[in-house]
Amino acid sequence: MSATLGIKKLHLWMCAEELPASVQLGGSAAQSSTDFQRPKLSTSLDVNALSYCRFSLLPLADNALVALPKLIDSTSADVWALPSGERVHAAIGQAGKTSILNSNPNPEERSKAGIFMALHLYSIACDGSSSPELRLLCGYESGGATLRRFAQKHKVISIEGTGWEVIWDAKLHVESIMAMRVSPKNDFALTISADHIVRKYDLTILHPLTLTWDTKAEGCVAHRTKHPGNGTIAIREDGRVCAVGGWDGSIRLYATHTTKSLGTLKYHKTQCQAVEFAQDQADATEDAEEDEDEGMGSVEKAERARWLVGGGKDNRVSIWSLITFNKN
Repeated sequence: MSATLGIKKLHLWMCAEELPASVQLGGSAAQSSTDFQRPKLSTSLDVNALSYCRFSLLPLADNALVALPKLIDSTSADVWALPSGERVHAAIGQAGKTSILNSNPNPEERSKAGIFMALHLYSIACDGSSSPELRLLCGYESGGATLRRFAQKHKVISIEGTGWEVIWDAKLHVESIMAMRVSPKNDFALTISADHIVRKYDLTILHPLTLTWDTKAEGCVAHRTKHPGNGTIAIREDGRVCAVGGWDGSIRLYATHTTKSLGTLKYHKTQCQAVEFAQDQADATEDAEEDEDEGMGSVEKAERARWLVGGGKDNRVSIWSLITFNKN
């Protein structure tokens, strides 16, 4: 299944399991348009059309969960089950931002962070528990980021943000968070803003943190670059390299551990709005014989696994073949 964002709607499509044999790469557009099986629309969810925040999809064994800003004001989040379209968690973040580990909690505290700019829903295995724990990392209009967990494991539904407890809260950007990415292992996150800083957050830390942009603390690090105005970010599959798309159209590569510059890719004349690394398919063997028949050998597969794709406001897509950066 796949999800797409339409006007005021999030659509869930059930993709065709197999394409017709008559559809071949390189065929005519007319033939392909008639041979392709149309996907079936499974579910549509209403979304806030004025929100800048993308949805976050968490695939599960036989279904999925999707996190979205709340429809009314986008200052709290809802989690929906797919493909049923049932809301299982409502208004996450509405119940305040006091840390569960704070020795002097203030129950009257309410979030003043503004609307959501980025969300990442994931689950982790916890010691002594047979079921994984849901966590939600949120990036805000204020420049802050908050990590929450759903502590009521005996329940599967929550309302008004109950059961969702803040692990830590950090405001490390002066401007709004423009984009956020989490590593494939869910052990760290990176955020960017209009400023020249790439912020790194250690998601394995579970002690209370309440930080401001000028605070230095273990687990939340500021990497200062020479280029302000960033709008999109991606992390490579191994978690060692990230790509940052700038408002000037350039794509800049950094080592995620040190933010050492690994090079700049220049093609887009206006704002770079999307970047994405290819995934390594070296371990996929199901279609190996078919790929060989189509002329795609192991060398070409390895080269395509190093691709980076960028999309700009100039309506162009760029594809880059990168080196491995193994020493970084």
